[in-house]
Amino acid sequence: MSENRIEILTGAAVVAVAVGFIIWAGQVRGLGMSTDSYPLHASFRSVEGVTVGTDVRMAGVKIGAVTDVRLDPKTFFADTTFTVRKGIELPDDSQVIVASEGLMGGSFIEIQPGGSITNLAPGEEIVDTQGAVSILSLMMKFAGGGGDTGAAPAAAGTDTDTGAGTQP
Repeated sequence: MSENRIEILTGAAVVAVAVGFIIWAGQVRGLGMSTDSYPLHASFRSVEGVTVGTDVRMAGVKIGAVTDVRLDPKTFFADTTFTVRKGIELPDDSQVIVASEGLMGGSFIEIQPGGSITNLAPGEEIVDTQGAVSILSLMMKFAGGGGDTGAAPAAAGTDTDTGAGTQP
């Protein structure tokens, strides 16, 4: 009889942990966003590393999440929709950047507020955007010379010889 109780308690604990994990995963992915936020839109040339649920941050603080990422077949830009917490009024000249947490870190959307006196209304588009910068392409440019077509000529008057025959 005591074996049945132990099995039932163990099963209940496993189910409770699974439910807790599902709730936590839903909140992390932005599925549990409350109605205390409003949507904004932005189009990027590249949103590499950004998916639904990616953080939207301002000054390093999470203020929202990405809710939709789609390719516009006419412009070939990535159209994104994201939420911003109510109470955070963004000027209409704000800039949205796809930023990286570091060399091996993930991507996130960073908002840099502008200085305009008019604010964005819910559902409006932020026009000033900067897409993701590919770390791999930057490293390839660095390793391969990065577009430098040739070495700079030696400065006049410099001697690259060993100095033979130039005794004081």
